[in-house]
Amino acid sequence: MKFRIGIGFDLHRLGPGNALTLGGVSIPHERSLIGHSDGDVLIHAVTDALLGACGLGNIGQIFPDSDPRFKGIASVHFLKRTAELIRKKGYEIGNIDSNILAERPKLLSYFPQMQVKIAEALGMASDHVSVKAKTMERIGVIGTEEAIAAEAVALVFVE
Repeated sequence: MKFRIGIGFDLHRLGPGNALTLGGVSIPHERSLIGHSDGDVLIHAVTDALLGACGLGNIGQIFPDSDPRFKGIASVHFLKRTAELIRKKGYEIGNIDSNILAERPKLLSYFPQMQVKIAEALGMASDHVSVKAKTMERIGVIGTEEAIAAEAVALVFVE
């Protein structure tokens, strides 16, 4: 087997709104993530990790924020399309590991839903998707609740 690993990162500012979309799940909150799409930093990081692992560029190249087709779109669309591109190139997805970097809200209870949403979009088992969260101990733009970020690692392979 041939293995490849990719890493992804994304950060979006928080602004007016009443919910966050993380991992394809709507989470009640007094602010929302600002972005051209739905601002889902977790899915953006996973998408970048997968594209990078397969040498397919990055999310901004494949789904540019200058394209009006992606304005307000659910980022789960990016994952579905990325899975298609990866499989066309002959790769299968081994697993995803990710961290959400946010001071609030508490996210633990949403992890199972996020894992299922990501796994469904990628056509894989949800136990191959790991979602975790960390605070920044009130340091920096994440710690002062100006932004939320996510990082992800993806393993892909060809048999």
